[in-house]
Amino acid sequence: ISPSLGKIHPEKRKTASSQQLKFTTSDSCDRIKDEFQFLQAQYHSLKLECDKLASEKSEMQRHYIMYYEMSYGLNIEMHKQFTNGELIKRN
Repeated sequence: ISPSLGKIHPEKRKTASSQQLKFTTSDSCDRIKDEFQFLQAQYHSLKLECDKLASEKSEMQRHYIMYYEMSYGLNIEMHKQFTNGELIKRN
């Protein structure tokens, strides 16, 4: 807006200023909307990754428990065999 426009027609200066403000507000809203959509997409991606990791964690825990039970059972069996072997040797 030229300075002479405001001096000659003050009402035109106000209208031009309002239009510029509306454009700036609209532009800001569009940028906020774009940023929000980007953040939503990023959140969705991270949530999917988190869900995948939680699933993998559950699977790993299940495997750990299974291997622990097998190891414990094997340890008991070896202890039984060792104890039986010792008893046979003593007799």
